[in-house]
Amino acid sequence: MKRNHEPAMPSRPPPMQTLRAFEATGRLLSMALAAAELNLTPGALSRQIQTLEADLGVALFRRLTRRIELTAEGTALHQVASRALAELTREAERLRSQKGATRLTISTSVSFASKWFAPRLHRLVARLPEVDIHLEVSDVNIDLSDRRVDAAIRYGTGTYPGTVAERVLDETMSPVCSPGYRARMGGLAEPSDLSRCTLFNEERILHDDSALPKWERWFTAAGATGACSRGPTLSHGSLTIEAAIRGEGVVLGRSALVAEDIASGRLVELFPRIRLPVGRGYDLVHRPGEANDPLIAVLRDWLKDEVRAFLAATERGS
Repeated sequence: MKRNHEPAMPSRPPPMQTLRAFEATGRLLSMALAAAELNLTPGALSRQIQTLEADLGVALFRRLTRRIELTAEGTALHQVASRALAELTREAERLRSQKGATRLTISTSVSFASKWFAPRLHRLVARLPEVDIHLEVSDVNIDLSDRRVDAAIRYGTGTYPGTVAERVLDETMSPVCSPGYRARMGGLAEPSDLSRCTLFNEERILHDDSALPKWERWFTAAGATGACSRGPTLSHGSLTIEAAIRGEGVVLGRSALVAEDIASGRLVELFPRIRLPVGRGYDLVHRPGEANDPLIAVLRDWLKDEVRAFLAATERGS
């Protein structure tokens, strides 16, 4: 009797997006950090991990009370996934260079990208008309050693292991709010008047921000020690700024992030003579030995020109 054989099911790899989510989560052992790196919400990243686990039929992570860790199966798959994604990245870059396309990939943080870098990007594009410029936005410091990113604008103290950092912009902080909010609150002529206001705070959950000035420090510098400084806390400087623009309260604004909104009239700086130095700033970060790379040199010159113009405009507004 002739036997019927069912055709074998073709082998298939897991969906690429689930592997990228798994690789980042396994490397960082944090869904919050992995989600930020991939520009996903934690919920979306969690669903991709669950999809991969369902596809493979195994648990890849142990979900503990305050952390996660890879299972034995997850560890084995992560080693393979990391190698495979690195190989794909290297081959993609080889093909891009083979076809003659010149690419400059720059990484920077969410708030700095939206409030300072992106509005000026068109002038960098004009300086490099033959170059494909890619802006990668993440609050996680991207590893430059894998060569996926050419340079980064990082916010911090200027020390980033394994890289060269060049300070391009220091920062100060001072209270800002919308013109309408200032009028509703009676003009806010004295620092002590802020005690009657809603005061927003920034809490950058992905970085150590213990050195950043808080409202208490500003009140001390303004001679209003003991003024009430309680208020809502948001996770990004750009979120607090948007709340201030909507007229919801006063923000201890970081100079680089509020400059465009002050210039446009959306925000007003309440006490421009009382600006707190932050002790941190923005650095151009690149790999060692690449300071004289032509694209890095153009990026550096462009940043210096933009910062010079920015500081001049800030001083005129004081």
